[in-house]
Amino acid sequence: MSSEEIKSQIQDKLAMIADPHMGVSIVAMGLIREIQYDEESKEADITISPTNPGCMSIANIAMAAKLEAEKVEGVEKANITVIDHMMADTINEMVNKEE
Repeated sequence: MSSEEIKSQIQDKLAMIADPHMGVSIVAMGLIREIQYDEESKEADITISPTNPGCMSIANIAMAAKLEAEKVEGVEKANITVIDHMMADTINEMVNKEE
């Protein structure tokens, strides 16, 4: 599969995640700012921006995005970067820590 096809599949998986307050897909809401995929490392990099800098659900959304992206065939690891949030560094560290 091409990296474009994999990015499209990742977006389809992320579209199944609903914002818990709005009940609307995080893709439809525009929270997914960027999806990158590296064929060599088989890693996806996903950038998420919450609707507001104090959104308390963004950690759960970020973790769900990681888990869904890693279900896509060809993705061995998904790295999530939350931007524009007052606790972005803490959330990113928590979501991306190695098992």
